[in-house]
Amino acid sequence: MAAMNLESYPPVFRQQSTSPEVQAHSHSDDVAKEFIQEFHSIPVVDLQCLNLDKLAEACKNWGLFRLVNHGIPLTLLRQLQDHSKKIFSLSFESKKALVISSPMSYFWGTPALTPSGDSLSRGSQNINWVEGFNVPVSQLSQFQARDPTLDSFRILLEEYGRHLTRIATTIFDAMAKTLNLNPEQSKTYLSESTGSIRVYRYPRCSSANETFGMEAHTDSSVLSILNQEQVGGFELLKDDKWLQIEPIPETLVLNLGDMLQAISNDEYKSVKHRVKPNKYGERYSICYFVFPSEGSVIQSSKYKPFTYNDFRAQVQQDIRTMGFKVGLDRFKFKQIESQLQAETSNGEDEGV
Repeated sequence: MAAMNLESYPPVFRQQSTSPEVQAHSHSDDVAKEFIQEFHSIPVVDLQCLNLDKLAEACKNWGLFRLVNHGIPLTLLRQLQDHSKKIFSLSFESKKALVISSPMSYFWGTPALTPSGDSLSRGSQNINWVEGFNVPVSQLSQFQARDPTLDSFRILLEEYGRHLTRIATTIFDAMAKTLNLNPEQSKTYLSESTGSIRVYRYPRCSSANETFGMEAHTDSSVLSILNQEQVGGFELLKDDKWLQIEPIPETLVLNLGDMLQAISNDEYKSVKHRVKPNKYGERYSICYFVFPSEGSVIQSSKYKPFTYNDFRAQVQQDIRTMGFKVGLDRFKFKQIESQLQAETSNGEDEGV
């Protein structure tokens, strides 16, 4: 394996990536051994033969499933992974400069971003061992990169975005049927124009057992579609146990986000998941997120009416003030009722 390019890492990651143990064992066998533990099977959904009953069962019981026969050319998936590695191998300073005057943004240390794509700081104690690029899919066609490597990457991401839009729309339409959603209303619950792609690298980390590549969280999206390389580390919480999901070539992992849980009136679950880093190898993944349209009001018997913009603003406020995401609990009727009771009894405002 080639020597590590430390200049490509954000400075905060460099010391933990160059310990003698990491340097002495940086080859593929050690990368594999780092994750020798039981992989857990998850439901499989075949996009070419979509079974609504199996889809509904996976959404209710898991909030996540493996997608096969998705129709994305394998050459495209491989090219995306190769280009991701090339982009991430650039120096840290070069990556920061690369996104200037670009719809893309570059981030590290946190997956929490502002609407403009900037990192949402939560303090050094909450550093996540990850760096990435955030790419609004709808803006890619308007951007012509001067750097040939970046422009090739843009072209690949455009094609990939078209496939992911097709997949997300197909899956959501099927879910809407299983949930008996109002067809007119459900049209606004997933908007192609909101699609974004995040390309992640999880650097090697000597303290991998005590660090998170991405701490436990739920996605705020309607749907998230993950394309991961062969280095493991993706885990989901199921029945109060963390299960590691095997990275299987030529498949995607689709998980449900907070917006879909609210849309489904809690019938479908937004799954909690996390990523563990590796001592000896880097992990790469590409994830697509899609959201409701800007003015779409989510109606549910368990939540007060809200838009995704309302939800995002509340999440960002909570992260800034509390250091973590509260999420859907902020919008549940019982939370609002508790707040009103507290205000009545205490005669003062208290946060929920």
